[in-house]
Amino acid sequence: MPVAASAIYFLNLRGDVLINRLYRDDVGGNMVDAFRMHIMQTKELGTCPVRQIGGCSFFYMRISNVYIVIVVSSNANVACAFKFVVEAVALFKSYFGGAFDEDAIRNNFVLIYELLDEIMDFGYPQNLSPEILKLYITQEGVRSPFSSKPSDKPVPNATLQVTGAVGWRREGLLYKKNEVFLDIVESVNLLMSSKGSVLRCDVTGKILMKCFLSGMPDLKLGLNDKIGLEKESQLKSRPTKSGKTIELDDVTFHQCVNLTRFNSEKTVSFVPPDGEFELMKYRITEGVNLPFRVLPTIKELGRTRMEVNVKVKSVFGAKMFALGVVIKIPVPKQTAKTSFQVTSGRAKYNAAIDCLVWKIRKFPGQTEPTMSAEVELISTMTEKKSWTRPPIQMEFQVPMFTASGLRVRFLKVWEKSGYNTVEWVRYITKAGSYEIRC
Repeated sequence: MPVAASAIYFLNLRGDVLINRLYRDDVGGNMVDAFRMHIMQTKELGTCPVRQIGGCSFFYMRISNVYIVIVVSSNANVACAFKFVVEAVALFKSYFGGAFDEDAIRNNFVLIYELLDEIMDFGYPQNLSPEILKLYITQEGVRSPFSSKPSDKPVPNATLQVTGAVGWRREGLLYKKNEVFLDIVESVNLLMSSKGSVLRCDVTGKILMKCFLSGMPDLKLGLNDKIGLEKESQLKSRPTKSGKTIELDDVTFHQCVNLTRFNSEKTVSFVPPDGEFELMKYRITEGVNLPFRVLPTIKELGRTRMEVNVKVKSVFGAKMFALGVVIKIPVPKQTAKTSFQVTSGRAKYNAAIDCLVWKIRKFPGQTEPTMSAEVELISTMTEKKSWTRPPIQMEFQVPMFTASGLRVRFLKVWEKSGYNTVEWVRYITKAGSYEIRC
């Protein structure tokens, strides 16, 4: 269930109540004394942000030199409560000029009481958008002398925005050139054994957009995800075309996405905010296309020498290339001297991180550069433990490639004026935790 907060308190570091608001009568006014006695005056203040005392739950968070405490008497959504606190602090900062501390609260008692009445009704969170609240709570807070006053832009049709219909976009926007930029950015996480078998692999991705569109456009995005293609084939009563489909896990959307239409049609429809925003995040656990395969061979020749041979194969297309490729091969701490032979890029020994660092500025697809190194070690009598080999780590960026195989099938823009738009789509895959055991 939602938060259903009974009360909210703002306390300083001494435990004094700066301001509070009771939303329900199911808790007494002395609840703050229980929080001060059982939590603030003990050593358990920073151990857990959720505590239960006398049948009530306390959710608290410290922001600067202020504790914000939410008291609930029933089972409530803790994540929703902390999300409310974070967004409420962002709202206060927008009114106070970027500052939120004890002095800012003391200087803005009246404004805070007015905002607390608007952002929570009978303990349930309401609209916390600063752009919308500033339309009808026009009182300015006492700003910090170091903060700059933001420029106030008039927003037409305030009634529509106060209802929450499209709170993330104002009307009346006008651009000479209407453009949409869409970036699919993915991070590959891999743990591979020394023999080349995949132990753990997943992809976390996000779709970033930058919109410069006039009016109030409606966008429709189609991806090659499995659920969306199956739904489209059902609606059109025909089988889907051959091609790779992917299954998205843990999908989260921006608030602008029409979830009702997504549940019924499985297409991402939305009225975009103006400028840059994150449309959605997702995760892929199956069918991951690894951009690189690393084949290491490390031989310890006695106690004073090592031979390191590493072959890196780029699996993506020959017309593509990776940028900023860095391979870090760990070596023992007692390394004294190294010599290298590389077929591409440059390699050197970095004593600060105990690694051989092999850098390739531009790595073409379908190639297999190699690195050979001879490592001389210092023989020490105190070193009795055998060297535990840490994994090899990689860093890279591959433009126009997605490890998940996600592709944009279409991006449609509709606006009542019927203007033409220019759509730009880019893909990029980066290394997350890309490790190969050696």
